Amino acid sequence: MTIELEQHIDPKLYTILEMVSDPEIPVLSIMDMGVVRFARIVDDKVIVKITPTYSGCPAMDVIGDDIIKAFQKENMEAKVSLVLSPAWTTDWITPRGRKALEEYGIAAPLEEEADKEALLGNKKIVKCPQCGSKNTKMISQFGSTACKALFQCENCLEPFDYFKCLK
Repeated sequence: MTIELEQHIDPKLYTILEMVSDPEIPVLSIMDMGVVRFARIVDDKVIVKITPTYSGCPAMDVIGDDIIKAFQKENMEAKVSLVLSPAWTTDWITPRGRKALEEYGIAAPLEEEADKEALLGNKKIVKCPQCGSKNTKMISQFGSTACKALFQCENCLEPFDYFKCLK
């Protein structure tokens, strides 16, 4: 699914926002994560609206502060606010973001039905980001953060996080 966030983001601000990393997954920008919903200059101030990946996500305060700092470096004042509806979905992670997750060692989210099968242990369909095998098993419903599950590859024996599908 492709989202059309660009229509709500001033192109002049996009490049600056792309430089802000997700604090929990530093290889991803907040643009790759799809959390930026709106960014415009209003009365000489940058207004940015972001959506948390899940309710209560502790990274959102850091992301807000990092956005403000990024614009301060450009001599721009920014105000960041949270938008809770519609809720963020893993569909909003860009293709570039999904690739970066895999290269970083985190399995990208599957489609909703496949995700349920994997998390219930019904099918081995989560691909190991280390060796590419689908011979994997879930170790824990929760990985390094609440939005990830901990898996292990039964071929290379490496543990890895799987970014759960959130809809």
